[in-house]
Amino acid sequence: MTAATSLTHRTTAEHELAALQREHGGPLFALLFRLCDGDRQRAEDLVQETLLRAWRHPEALHADGFDSVRPWLLTVARRLAIDARRARRARPPEVPEAVPEDARVTADPAERAAAVLDVREAVKTLTPDHRDVLVLVYFRGASVAEAAKTLGIPPGTVKSRAYYALRALRRVLPGYAPDLR
Repeated sequence: MTAATSLTHRTTAEHELAALQREHGGPLFALLFRLCDGDRQRAEDLVQETLLRAWRHPEALHADGFDSVRPWLLTVARRLAIDARRARRARPPEVPEAVPEDARVTADPAERAAAVLDVREAVKTLTPDHRDVLVLVYFRGASVAEAAKTLGIPPGTVKSRAYYALRALRRVLPGYAPDLR
């Protein structure tokens, strides 16, 4: 096959495809628009895919047993729409680019481990009285009354020691709680 014959053959196929588009494009689009729930872009894409399939299967376009190629085109278009719908349902839903406002932000585990070590070292710098109150109230979750009973001191003293212990930690741990100074 020479280059001239190939060019002539391709041009003929392109003319046939353009004729198919003119003659059957409207009905194909109308069917696919309904099958795609009004998604114009998807319907246009499927019309193009249908015509591409027709171009790849010229035997279907020139079959002697058919008066028109339209039923074949509509069947191909319908099957493509069904396949596209199945493919969309099989994929997980897309996640938007923006992070929702109510999304939890989790810190890097390495950063969290480093922060735990920093806090442990800072707690060691406290006086034993302040450290005992802080450990009971903030790390073990005891109430002021429970801590007072355990330590044998008044509740007001527990509150006072907790306040001063946190204040001392803020000085030792700059950058961890700048809004609490």
